[in-house]
Amino acid sequence: MARDRRRQEESDLQERVVYIHRVSKTVKGGRRMSLLALVVVGDGKGNVGVGMGKSAEVPLAIQKGVDDAKKNMFHVPVTDEGTIPHEVEGHYGAGRVLIKPAIPGTGVIAGGPVRPLFELAGIHNVLSKSLGTNNALNIIKAAAEGLKQLSSPAETAERRGITVGEMFVGKEN
Repeated sequence: MARDRRRQEESDLQERVVYIHRVSKTVKGGRRMSLLALVVVGDGKGNVGVGMGKSAEVPLAIQKGVDDAKKNMFHVPVTDEGTIPHEVEGHYGAGRVLIKPAIPGTGVIAGGPVRPLFELAGIHNVLSKSLGTNNALNIIKAAAEGLKQLSSPAETAERRGITVGEMFVGKEN
């Protein structure tokens, strides 16, 4: 029963290859080439993961990346309008990504590597800007770190010990 549910959840997952990069290692006999695949996996309902795989062949590198992404999945709070609850900045290495919520109809305004991360997380209206490096690996990991920092209004209200309604009511002076 649990195995069937797990297979159903895995079949709902979509995967997208962000980029494939050829890397080489210099060894005694010359250079040894291998391929690095950066993959994003998500269900479009707030669950997303980023993974990386290396192999001598492309399909094997992609499969390793998908397996790594499934292991590293996390939940992103998405509002009813298909955006994020608040502004956040993610950091990873030299990569910095600013992520802002947007009104319905805006769409995903994001650079190359970050776009699949938002789309597979189920975020339809968001603004983002890469502020640091242009290295795709660092940018997508910075965006993932930013999404991990997000908290829903219910989580924030619980942490403060108040209700969601009290959190949005203005102070009376």
